[in-house]
Order: sequence, then C-alpha cells, then structure tokens
Amino acid sequence: MSKEPKSIQWIAHLVLLSMAAACLIPFVLLFMSSISSEESIIKYGYRFVPQMFSLDAYRYLLEHGGELGRAYGITILITVIGTCASLVITPMLAYPMSRQDLPLKHFWAFLVFFTLLFNGGLVPTYLIYTKFLGIKNTIWALIVPGLLMNGFNVLLVRTYFMTSIPPALIEAAKIDGAGEYRTFYKIVLPLSMPIMATIGLFHGIGYWNDWFNGLTYVTNPKLFSIQNILNRMLLDIQFLTQNSNLSAAAGDQVAKLPSTTVRMAIAIVGVLPVLMAYPFFQKYFIKGITIGAVK
Repeated sequence: MSKEPKSIQWIAHLVLLSMAAACLIPFVLLFMSSISSEESIIKYGYRFVPQMFSLDAYRYLLEHGGELGRAYGITILITVIGTCASLVITPMLAYPMSRQDLPLKHFWAFLVFFTLLFNGGLVPTYLIYTKFLGIKNTIWALIVPGLLMNGFNVLLVRTYFMTSIPPALIEAAKIDGAGEYRTFYKIVLPLSMPIMATIGLFHGIGYWNDWFNGLTYVTNPKLFSIQNILNRMLLDIQFLTQNSNLSAAAGDQVAKLPSTTVRMAIAIVGVLPVLMAYPFFQKYFIKGITIGAVK
C-alpha cells in the first residue's frame, strides 16, 4: 500500500494548524484584552498586543475575593458531587437498555429519547423542584435540575455498551456464576473508561458553566456559584454605568471602573479551570466520542 505524498501530508498539517489557531486565537485576544487598560480598549479597540498594560480588571475582581473564593468552593463542590453522581446514575440506566433481553427495550429507549425533544416547561419544573422536592436555596438546587442526568449521555453510553462490550463476555461471566451487578461493576465498567471519562467531562463542564439553576432556584448569596457571582458583578457594573449621572462623585468613580476589560477578565476567570483540566481527559474524550458515537 503506497504512502500518501508529502504534499498531501503538508496540506493536512496546515489545515489542522489553521483549525487549532482558529480555536486558540480568540482566547489569546480575550486574555490580552483583559490586561489592557480601559482607555486603550476604547481608543484603539481590541489588540493582540496591549497598547497600555493594566491589571485594573483583575484588581476589581480581587476586591471581591471573599465572594469569589466562596463561589469557587461552591462550584467545585457541585461539580465534583454532580459529576460523580451522574457517572453512577447514567451507566446504571444505559446498561439495561443495551441488553437485548430487556423487556420493552424500545419503549424505555423512546422515553429517554423523548426527553431530548420535549420538556414540561419552566413553570411546572420550578413548582416541582420548589414545592414538592423543596430544594430551593439548597446545594441540591445546583445539582439536580437539568444536569444530574442527560438523555443524550444515556444514549451515548448505551451505544458504547452495545458496540464495544462483547455479548460473549457477559455470557461467560454468567457461566462463571457472576450476577448482573457483579458483571456490571467488575466487567462492564472497567472496560468503559473512555466513555465514562467522556460523559464525565460533559457533566463537569455543564456543572461548571451552569448559571441558570442558580438564577432560578437560589436567592441566598452564600450559595451562588462562580458563574452567578461573575454575572452579578457584570450586572452591577452595567447598572452603575447607566446610572452614573446620579452625582458628580459617583460619576467620577464609575468612570474609573474597567467596565469593558472586566468582562474579559470575568471570562478568563470562568474558563481557565476548564482549560487546565481538559488536557488530562483529552485522550479518553476523543476515544469515547469516536467509539460511542461513530459505531
């Protein structure tokens, strides 16, 4: 079998480098804008090399260091608990659906798929979680609604089980005397680390970036996640900017606020932990997506 010409390989490398640069350049511009002064952004626009270096945006965030530290702790807590719980619940539902001998197999699969197309709406959902489950202003309000289990991830894991776990292996476990639970925990799960890492990354990013649950179900500032705190800071700056004509002293103070650059700093603070964690899951993520989705 002949190898590809060198020219084709170089073209492929250039295309991949261009795609990688297209993903990386916006983050570089975002960071450079966050360390630029407010005046230079207004005068010169966004540049890859700051015209006037300034850390005012990060100083403003550090002034709220106590709130940010608590919010980071809340976010890390719900991300760890929610992701671990999701990694337990999702495969436990997906594994029976992957078995050919499951009664009403297609009916259960349809119920899961139905949740991807329709939902009960915000008002009924809010009433169920607040009136019946009573999770408003609790840590569970940031974990359970809409994030604990996702129908897409269930179907993804089910497909992986159906295509990557040989039925003969499960039959051999039965012959050796292993029950369903032992087969699941001792054989199926250890062979499913790529897809587990994949959906774990999905759930982790979902919990880290979630702001809607905090906005809907949480009014206690002590339970705000990092996204809710950053969003509130941004809204505060916008309010002060729009109402800076209340007094001359207030106008002078508002004029010094890094309203534009602080948006960039907020984005950096919110996305940096995810960027740092992704390389550790990249190998499993790519393998899990390839096997679980393509097959």
